[in-house]
Amino acid sequence: MAIALRTFIILDSLQPQLASFIGKTARGFLPLPNMASLFVEIAPGIAVNRVTDVALKATTVAPAIQVVERAFGLLEVHDADQGAVRSAGKAILADLGLEEGQRMKPKIATNQVIRSIEPYQAQIINRDSNGMMILPGDSLFILETEPAGYAAYAANEAEKAANVKLIEVRPFGAFGRLWMAGSESEIDSAREAAMAALNNVDGVSK
Repeated sequence: MAIALRTFIILDSLQPQLASFIGKTARGFLPLPNMASLFVEIAPGIAVNRVTDVALKATTVAPAIQVVERAFGLLEVHDADQGAVRSAGKAILADLGLEEGQRMKPKIATNQVIRSIEPYQAQIINRDSNGMMILPGDSLFILETEPAGYAAYAANEAEKAANVKLIEVRPFGAFGRLWMAGSESEIDSAREAAMAALNNVDGVSK
């Protein structure tokens, strides 16, 4: 079975909001802030079961997210020891017979900022989110990535760079989606950091 490596990215230090968001929404073993994390997304999705097996047998990492869809599968593993996370990544690549450079380069499908959100729109967003609440008057940053797994990386790098609220991140499916809110200046900084991080990831263009 031919495996396509869609996302392969290490988050060197999980930021507090992203770690807490994963802890709230994931069904696996929950990460803590400042742990290292690896997101791996492959196609077809069913093969992610094998990827999880390889990572857990090779290292001490723990999985928080495993999503198995027909087309794509996503795995997140984490550990306080960044070396263990990197070793898990190497074991996964070796088992798949792939190299990191064969991952897909992230493509930004949507990138927009809505400034000074109206109260009714804030209420709609809050009813459908798992993270922090957006308040009327906040600015909203919306990002869509392809492959989906890179949305988590964008969220982490944006949180490093700016004082913003993580509203929602969905790092699986056909496209990854990220919503962040905050003051106009902080959202601009978050957006710049997220875009720069994604543009700096090398890989194979689709």
